[in-house]
Amino acid sequence: MAESGQADPQARRAAIADELRRLEESAMYSAQMQFETAKHWRGVHLMMGIPTSLLAAVAGTTALVESTGRIAAGILALASAGLSAIMTTVNAPQRVSHATMCANAYLEVQTAARQTRAVDLPVLPVDEARVVLAELTARRDEQNRAADPPGRSAYRRAQANVERGGQTYAVDRGHTVTGREAAEPSTTTP
Repeated sequence: MAESGQADPQARRAAIADELRRLEESAMYSAQMQFETAKHWRGVHLMMGIPTSLLAAVAGTTALVESTGRIAAGILALASAGLSAIMTTVNAPQRVSHATMCANAYLEVQTAARQTRAVDLPVLPVDEARVVLAELTARRDEQNRAADPPGRSAYRRAQANVERGGQTYAVDRGHTVTGREAAEPSTTTP
C-alpha cells in the first residue's frame, strides 16, 4: 500500500470532493437549524412581549380610571412585571440575533465548500485543496462551538425545509431564470 503522501492524486482529489460535499451538507443543515431556532425565539419574544405590553397598559388605565380598581391594577401590574422579568431572563432578541449570525456563518462555509468543490478543486494542486478543506473544516468546527444547540423541533423543521428543496438554486434544478430569481436560492430562511 502506498504512503498517504504518495497516494494516487485522483483518488485523493475524489476523497477531498467527497469531504467538501459532506461539509456543504453539514453546513446546510446547521444553517437551516439555526434559522429555525431564530424563528422560534422571535415567536417567543412576540408571544411574551405583546401580553406584557397589554397588561401594563391595562394596569395603568385601570389605576387612572377607577379608584376602586386599585387591586385589579396592582395584580395586572405585577403580572406585567413578572412577564417582563421572564423576558429579560430569556433574552429572546439576543438569541434571535445569535442564531441568525450563526446561520449566516454556516451559509458562508457551505458556499465556500461548494465553490471550492465545483470551481477550484479541478485545478488546485491536491495538497492545496487539502489545506483549503482543513481551513473550511476548522471554520465549521469553530461555528459548531459558537452556536447554541438547536431544539428537536428546529431540527425537524430544518430537515423538512431541505427536503422540500430549500437552499436549492434554480441552476441546480436545471432551470434558467432571470432577474431577482437568479440571485436567490429556494430557501426558507427568516
